[in-house]
Amino acid sequence: MSYRLIQLAPGAYDLYLDDIIVASVVRSGLRQPYTWTAELLEDLPRSKRPLPFQEIEHSFPSLEELCAWLGQPPVTTNNRHTASWLNPSWQKAHPVK
Repeated sequence: MSYRLIQLAPGAYDLYLDDIIVASVVRSGLRQPYTWTAELLEDLPRSKRPLPFQEIEHSFPSLEELCAWLGQPPVTTNNRHTASWLNPSWQKAHPVK
């Protein structure tokens, strides 16, 4: 069982367990200190929730602490300054609209 985070927008991520989206991760607050919340998409009985979820929703003071709680999953951002964005062939295949 392995998690990964895919960024949708600044402060918003889908949390995948294997290849299924099981939760959302969002940042709340207009200014620091922010609160980061991981919330399961389904209201499963406690015995059916994926570990480490004990509740439907868990909050953390930082994304780093949330990631540590999940076991340091890989995080994919949509930052346009990443190597993939700078690659001309990637830019051609994914034009900005």
